[in-house]
Amino acid sequence: MEALKKRLLEDMKKAMKEKDKERLAVIRMTRSEIKNKEIETGKELDDKEVIAVIAKQLKSIKDSIPDFKKSGKKEVMDKLYREMEILEEYLPEQMSEEEIDKTVAAVIAETGAESMQDMGQVMAKIMPKIKGRADGSLVSQKVKEKLSQK
Repeated sequence: MEALKKRLLEDMKKAMKEKDKERLAVIRMTRSEIKNKEIETGKELDDKEVIAVIAKQLKSIKDSIPDFKKSGKKEVMDKLYREMEILEEYLPEQMSEEEIDKTVAAVIAETGAESMQDMGQVMAKIMPKIKGRADGSLVSQKVKEKLSQK
């Protein structure tokens, strides 16, 4: 069993003992998503793939936040923020904006991208390098900024 999956299992047991229902629910949901992905792919996921599943969950939560903000449901918002905090514990340390800028500049130089038409090529090259360590929409925004300056 990969280290991250083992950690999730241990944390789930700990949450059960401590009767931390919120953490338990998030971990169970995550383990369920991982299991579904394993069934879908027909193989056991490694840590990188588990990180991708967790990052996808996190993105889903982030995407739903504006809708709940509009409806003014503070208790739901608090729950979503707490879920995000729990999930972020399992992701690698996030890149700073400065690190993202450097990575974007390096990939643009590496690919020879000169205009917005090259954005797909740049994003395809950059995403595997930052998988799980930076928000894809932020990276996309940075790439657009750099390419529009050229």
